[in-house]
Amino acid sequence: MSLFNKLKKESNNKNFTACGIVEIDFKILLVRHTYGSAKDRILLPGGYVRENELPTQAAEREMFEETGVVCKTKDLFSMQFKAEQWCAVFTMDYISGEPKSDGYENSEVLLLSVNEALARDDLTNMSREILKAYKENTSGLRKSKYIAKSCTENDYAIFGV
Repeated sequence: MSLFNKLKKESNNKNFTACGIVEIDFKILLVRHTYGSAKDRILLPGGYVRENELPTQAAEREMFEETGVVCKTKDLFSMQFKAEQWCAVFTMDYISGEPKSDGYENSEVLLLSVNEALARDDLTNMSREILKAYKENTSGLRKSKYIAKSCTENDYAIFGV
């Protein structure tokens, strides 16, 4: 078993997360969280990466589960690293769906302009920093069309090359 898979099993996948920035009609899709340190605060939708799942797939799945919106990951926008956790943040293309709360992990779905979101006191600090950079267009690694010969687009992604 690889160290990566061992860590994922030991941590219940809580060490590896992915979230996304989605614009719908020039507004950012955000959710009001219902638990943990972000309880009652708004943030970018996302969650844990499952075993044998790419972060791109996790971001797409979490977006749909939490908001009912179908999206496709576009670019790796930023990475957050802590000693015990990382979080991949993707820009995503809106495909379809009417935004709605899952009624479990979040109590509300919001569509706000970047400026509206940044002006709020209930926006999480991480989401605030990500949206500041997004507004200034200061981050992002483009997703390559390259797929390793031994893989498919469903099990491989490389950014920045």
